[in-house]
Amino acid sequence: QVQLVESGGGLVQDGGSLRLSCAASGRTFSYYAMGWFRQAPGKEREFVAAISRNGYTTSLTDSVKGRFTISRDNAKNTVYLQMNRLKPEDTAVYYCAADRVVVTRSQAEYWGQGTQVTVSS
Repeated sequence: QVQLVESGGGLVQDGGSLRLSCAASGRTFSYYAMGWFRQAPGKEREFVAAISRNGYTTSLTDSVKGRFTISRDNAKNTVYLQMNRLKPEDTAVYYCAADRVVVTRSQAEYWGQGTQVTVSS
């Protein structure tokens, strides 16, 4: 299996930016499709973004299109979520996810511990 560790969360002002990182270990990183989910207080876990094993295909949920970008660096065994023009409604715990085939809106095999993102108004 793969172990996932997120970092880069924190407190930012409305309109600010953060870059989340997810470092993977345990197997060859390029073996896994990767993604990001988030869970806000009182809400279900929500799909945010996904990227294919080779990085050529990405997807984003509608609420973050134009503001967030997912990318990966297989040489560094790391996936990133660049978050720009953050809004208070983006406040959530963000989770890194991995799957041997594909990360979808409803599935992933492996999960990180989460990192808190708080956007103040």
